Amino acid sequence: MTDQQVVTRFAPSPTGYLHIGGARTALFNWLYARGRGGKFLLRIEDTDRARSTPEATQAILDGMSWLRLDHDGDVISQFERANRHAEVAHQMLDAGHAYKCFSTQEEIAAFREQARAEGRSTLFQSPWRDADPSTFPDAPYVIRLKAPRDGETVIEDQVQGAVTWKNDQLDDMICLRSDGTPTYMLAVVVDDHDMGVTHVIRGDDHLANAARQILVYNAMGWDVPVFAHIPLIHGPDGKKLSKRHGALGVEEYRAMGYPVEGMRNYLTRLGWSHGDDEVFTTEQALEWFGFDGIGKSPARFDFKKLENICGQHIAMTDDAALLAEIEDFLSATGQPKLTGGQQEGLSRAMYCLKDRAKTIPQLIEKAYFVLADRPLELDEKSSKAIDDVSCSILIELTPQLQNASWERETLEAVVADVAERNGTKLGKVAQPLRAALAGRAVSPSVFDMMLVIGRDETIARLTDATS
Repeated sequence: MTDQQVVTRFAPSPTGYLHIGGARTALFNWLYARGRGGKFLLRIEDTDRARSTPEATQAILDGMSWLRLDHDGDVISQFERANRHAEVAHQMLDAGHAYKCFSTQEEIAAFREQARAEGRSTLFQSPWRDADPSTFPDAPYVIRLKAPRDGETVIEDQVQGAVTWKNDQLDDMICLRSDGTPTYMLAVVVDDHDMGVTHVIRGDDHLANAARQILVYNAMGWDVPVFAHIPLIHGPDGKKLSKRHGALGVEEYRAMGYPVEGMRNYLTRLGWSHGDDEVFTTEQALEWFGFDGIGKSPARFDFKKLENICGQHIAMTDDAALLAEIEDFLSATGQPKLTGGQQEGLSRAMYCLKDRAKTIPQLIEKAYFVLADRPLELDEKSSKAIDDVSCSILIELTPQLQNASWERETLEAVVADVAERNGTKLGKVAQPLRAALAGRAVSPSVFDMMLVIGRDETIARLTDATS
């Protein structure tokens, strides 16, 4: 298998949003394949017709698109391949690796009840496993895989190491139901084989399934893929991640305004590490990612760490890319598009907006001074900053700025001079000046704002605030 092209897949069930755990599984598969020049495939496991919806499928596609996890080829529908799954079940039947079982639900329940009463294993052993076909009744039947009764089944898992099952603990699993529909356990193996999947990377809640699925590979004489079962994600309290820990769906993180590169970085670090590297680019992740960096213990989701990593990504993101991300956030949350003037203003201001913003909404709030039109709506804190004393200082400052050369050092000197003449400190003048220029308590420095909006707008805002 070393010379084969790597082929991985992500195979979610479309019964709801793209769970954050599923997103990480998709990301790991994407990184492993793309980092080795391989293929990353997408299969929707939509065999549960009662719970599978087109809306959920679209939510999965939207979440992957936001995370920029592109896949090769068409999206595969598991449901549409039911005939192929049934074909394989009958091939195993014809080869003697499977058998027809006519046992009813009542008979199976009675077997288990008796086994419990006698202290035996409740693993169902069908009386039809080696029955003579001449004894078959004219009745509905399932097709069961003929599992080995002795020996062991071993998986050399790339994360968990060697995992062994006693074969007498594996049941003759049903491959085809009595209505002719395939079971999930069969469908997964047939699909992975037909799609050419070489590496199955999935949550360790599927580890037990792997033992039974290997039996199908063996029965069909197919190559067994490389398995890598990754630990699940837990909440900060060490329990399996659930709604009580906060957001679960990828679209919720998008709506909260976490930047996509920061989100990907954080998800990559959930259960995988590369030395002490916490913040890295996608290019670095593609180069570094491998099974050797995946731990065996569940990763703990930490919102503070997510915010910290996202803040660093905002700071290091190219201005044009960040502007595009802001526009994507506004669109995803149903907010108005930026006008041409707002785009230009943001581009000019980006250098003084990126520091200390950990989410896109924080960055937008900081950018209010360049996004809003005059007259500015002052928030409560800003309104309190402009009292009679500070108003007279701003009135004194306005003509000084009118005649100053528009450079940072000069502007700083002018404001410092006015503060000194009024027997106060620069910070005391900066507070009402910030209120007049931004209408908000959170903003870039007053001098950055003055440089970004220019002389005329600065004077106009000061006039609005003092008239």
